[in-house]
Amino acid sequence: METKNNVFSNEKITVTYEPRCCINAELCAKQLSEVFRHSVIPWIDLDAAKNKKIIKQINRCPSGALKYYFNQKEVA
Repeated sequence: METKNNVFSNEKITVTYEPRCCINAELCAKQLSEVFRHSVIPWIDLDAAKNKKIIKQINRCPSGALKYYFNQKEVA
């Protein structure tokens, strides 16, 4: 899993986190704690669950601080 400041990627998806938008409802950590972890860096581990489950949880984010997109496959 590749990480940059608040950008987390695996082979298929990239997740972005905008802390200024976050209202700290903690739904992500409460409902999918194996991916969205409180006291571990990096705090998002995209290898801990299936992409479909991660996307479903991101769509529940009340503030929109968590977003995702599908990675483009490079064509040679």
